[in-house]
Amino acid sequence: MGIVEEAHNVKVLGSGTRHIVLAHGFGTDQSVWKHLVPHLLDEFRVVLYDNMGAGTTNPDYFDFERYSTLEGYAYDLLAILEELRVDSCIFVGHSVSAMIGTVASISRPELFAKIIMISASPRYVNDMEYFGGFEQEDLDQLFNAMAANYKAWCSGFAPMAIGGDMESVAVQEFSRTLFNMRPDIALSVLQTIFRSDMRQILNLVTVPCHIIQSMKDLAVPVVVAEYLHQHIGGASIVEVMSTEGHLPQLSSPDIFIPVLLKHIPLNIVIG
Repeated sequence: MGIVEEAHNVKVLGSGTRHIVLAHGFGTDQSVWKHLVPHLLDEFRVVLYDNMGAGTTNPDYFDFERYSTLEGYAYDLLAILEELRVDSCIFVGHSVSAMIGTVASISRPELFAKIIMISASPRYVNDMEYFGGFEQEDLDQLFNAMAANYKAWCSGFAPMAIGGDMESVAVQEFSRTLFNMRPDIALSVLQTIFRSDMRQILNLVTVPCHIIQSMKDLAVPVVVAEYLHQHIGGASIVEVMSTEGHLPQLSSPDIFIPVLLKHIPLNIVIG
């Protein structure tokens, strides 16, 4: 196993010939895909990895400067694909990882047969002609709460993000992976995500993009999925699921998995 693979806890499972890469979002790790993975093993080589900063990674490897932009994570993704000698993949990115895959695809489009975006947003903060869902004051309060008492913040954030009560299995699972993050790293990662603005690069994306979104999501309004669809440079398609919450692969696998399995072989027809 190479240095990059080890640092990111890379696993390659399955007996297929084509590669599918599953990339998690903030506050989770590769375990967030546990309901989906069994459905892919016969047809694909499934690549799982953890973003640096996840609770399962070594915090000593977290370079605050490198990961102050999404480009740092995109370089990691490209390094993983290179170390595994993956020459083409279907990339499934949840939340921030959808944008990380997008950035990586601009520099190396030949590595990505398609990008499937789940709960993705190029910009979370509202401005004059754009609705991202958050005002800057909301985010300042969120960051202050995280800094003041991380565990208490997690306990409140997990059910809001999942869209369920504290007792649900999905909320407990998300709480577990959130708690696993070192608090200062979690704050830095979330600040990087919420301060990012990828709108200006969307027109450079040439890889086909499948945009999958929950009907109700605390972090990403449905209009953001349509914004992505309108501004991505290449072919794209949107599907809004009848799910609630930012992590449908964890909270509504019965709805999410059939939708994803439909989009994996689907070719976008431009009429």
